[in-house]
Amino acid sequence: MKKDNVELICSISELSNLFKGKANIQGFLSKVTSTIAGHMNCDSCSVFILDDLTDELILEATEGLNKDFIGKLRLKSGEGLTGLAMKEEKSILEKDGLDNPQFRQIEGFGEEAYKSFLAVPILSGLSKIGVVVLEHRQKDFFNINDQLAIKAIASQLATTLENVKLLISIDEIKVTEQRIVIGNLHIKGIATDSGIACGKAFLMGDSHNTIFLNAEDIEYGRDLKDFEESLGNTVLQVEELQQLMEREHSDVASMIFGTHLLMLSDSSFSGEMLNLINTGDEPAQAVVTTVNKYISIFKESNNPRLQEKVQDIKDLGHRLLRNLSHKVYEEGDYSQQIVVARELLPSELIKITAQDAEGLVLFGGGATAHITILAKSLGVPIIFTDDRRIFSITENTEMIVDANQGHLFINPDKGTKRKYERHSASASISEEEISRIKETTATEDGVSVKLLANINLLSDLKNAWLFKAQGVGLYRSEFPFIIRNNFPSEEEQFQIYRKLINDSPGDEITLRTLDIGGDKILSYMKDIEEENPFLGLRAIRFLLKNKNILITQLKAMLRAGAGKDLRIMFPLVSSLDDLLMAKVVVRQCLEELKRDKVEHNSTPRIGVMIELPSAVMVIEEICREADFVSIGTNDLVQYLIGVDRSNDHVAWLYTAKHPAVLRALKAIVDGALKTKCDVSICGNIAGDSKLVKVLIGMGLRKFSMNPVKIPIIQQAIESIDTEKAVQMTEELLKLGTVSEVEDYFRKN
Repeated sequence: MKKDNVELICSISELSNLFKGKANIQGFLSKVTSTIAGHMNCDSCSVFILDDLTDELILEATEGLNKDFIGKLRLKSGEGLTGLAMKEEKSILEKDGLDNPQFRQIEGFGEEAYKSFLAVPILSGLSKIGVVVLEHRQKDFFNINDQLAIKAIASQLATTLENVKLLISIDEIKVTEQRIVIGNLHIKGIATDSGIACGKAFLMGDSHNTIFLNAEDIEYGRDLKDFEESLGNTVLQVEELQQLMEREHSDVASMIFGTHLLMLSDSSFSGEMLNLINTGDEPAQAVVTTVNKYISIFKESNNPRLQEKVQDIKDLGHRLLRNLSHKVYEEGDYSQQIVVARELLPSELIKITAQDAEGLVLFGGGATAHITILAKSLGVPIIFTDDRRIFSITENTEMIVDANQGHLFINPDKGTKRKYERHSASASISEEEISRIKETTATEDGVSVKLLANINLLSDLKNAWLFKAQGVGLYRSEFPFIIRNNFPSEEEQFQIYRKLINDSPGDEITLRTLDIGGDKILSYMKDIEEENPFLGLRAIRFLLKNKNILITQLKAMLRAGAGKDLRIMFPLVSSLDDLLMAKVVVRQCLEELKRDKVEHNSTPRIGVMIELPSAVMVIEEICREADFVSIGTNDLVQYLIGVDRSNDHVAWLYTAKHPAVLRALKAIVDGALKTKCDVSICGNIAGDSKLVKVLIGMGLRKFSMNPVKIPIIQQAIESIDTEKAVQMTEELLKLGTVSEVEDYFRKN
């Protein structure tokens, strides 16, 4: 029988199915080991979990070895090959493990019958979770491809196995609730241009009034049968949600409902609800009591990973309650509801939108670029506000979110509701409008302009095709990193990039390397705290300091780009030195892939995102060394005029109509044209129909934007005479104040 490691990697949904029918954690782990052993055709598969208190690896499940050792076999970090893999955080592949002096034989365990040995550490970001070990009677059975496959599986299982460590016995804590009722209210927040939503409030947060689950004043099922039906429906719905996520968001949704499935399979969670019902509590009260007990423990824990699970627990309780009220709701989701929260992790945003939330209201501190970008890709309106009154409302209060203008209406009057109902009815783009989009774009006088798509999630490709983008001008590779709870492996990244490249429209595809820092922070790297993160360890600075992460990503990109016209772009380059150092790493990756005889793109085009004033000042030197440059306007404006665009106190100062911004854009384009370097523009400016004429006048012929912006930009370009656009640009560049520039645009 042959090994089936590729299928094991690709069939992520199978991991979700491992939860089915498992009454406890041991049942789940046993299924994990048997599934891996079956796919890999190996004689033994074992999972060890690290005990953080004793720093010991504990055998939690095994297929092919003595099961009597489960829960009893403990290995110190560094003890044996398994302990060594954990200590050094690297895979160990041995043709014959018994020959390695580090191998430790455990009498009665049964390993003496096996030769080939493969141990892969399970890591969640910077946290150590455990080790998965494979063994086979035949020498030299495992190879480098098997190692990559198990690394990918370990990465997929990391979050779930971390959750296993959290499900321990906890003391009961009782919680009381209090709500405050407020009347009609209009709150001004930060607009995100992500649409309009109407619905009823559902509160999430970290204050006493918002964090705990609260039953609605409606009729719930009252007997044990009702609860069992609710629990069964909840399990089915969560499994279906996970499968839906794997189909539609495979790049970011790996086991994203893992905590939900684990809790539902854990007897100390649903079993406690059953006990309360059997001793006299009504089902709804049993759900509320149990869920709030877990919320209390998780919230008060010193473990940040436990704290992150609070919303998962409340989310699960919310679904159980809705399923108990089956006469009111057909499903236990967030349909017809607007979620109000202090902040949300990107993974939480994915879960909530997957369950049909109408919109989101986040407290001011959550006004981060990655949440806004993600919400747009997921098609959910989102608004940010620093008004604390949003946490004083009662659940099910009527709300309207106008994310286009930055308005939040609480208990809106009839006139306001009619206005937004009319707007919602006419908001979607019609088939006739889509049919008028042309395959190519040109100015009124016939100058060709290329319109490309910005891609955040693989699901964005649907709009790229729908709106006839001519390629991908920017793929933001950080979202699989930001949304997951650990670093995606090389193999996982390869699968994502390959699918992107194969499924993209056009022949131009630009992959940007990881851009984190500033307001894009990885939840599993909270130890990196900076007073001014926008000027800190961001983007290429982070990657050059953590070259193992950069190498992993570059290798995945180079492998995915085999046989294609691959473009790799580095963000936040501040100098020619940054680019030269990055190119050294690219060459290293190319040499290693060639040495290992791994199929890859041997001639990638290397580019730079121009976002810093320092890069503008040395633009010609950069352009002579780069194959292409792209102007990242969002950060460029921010750094040029010193304005944090997510800060409501100064956001009004953030404008592309600043003379310094216009002159910087012209300098970049001139530098690129002088050195014959390919140049494009992305960010909000690229999709602004009011600015497109001046950008054409500067000499830009390639624009990358949210695909939904393509129709309006194409229409604007078709009315432009390039000679007049050049004249307009020359006149604008002579102006010295923002007010003069704005007056010019108003008159022209």
